[in-house]
Amino acid sequence: DRTQPGLPLKKGRAATMTHDYKRNGTTTLFAALNVLDGKVIAQCQQRHRHIEWLKFLRKIDRETPKDKVLHLIADNYATHKHP
Repeated sequence: DRTQPGLPLKKGRAATMTHDYKRNGTTTLFAALNVLDGKVIAQCQQRHRHIEWLKFLRKIDRETPKDKVLHLIADNYATHKHP
């Protein structure tokens, strides 16, 4: 909800925000895709820490067959480097 529209996009200038721009919060979405059958395991978290990442990994472990080998790609997510 803004009192006036932002300036239009043009070369060299990204979208602008007005003085009364209000951010209503963010969330962290974790998602795992089974490429064979299209099943998605997803979880939204309020925080963005390694604790939430580990919680999601445990969820994947619970919801996948124990006899399967999993290949995970943690793309551009710094918390996967936490000890």
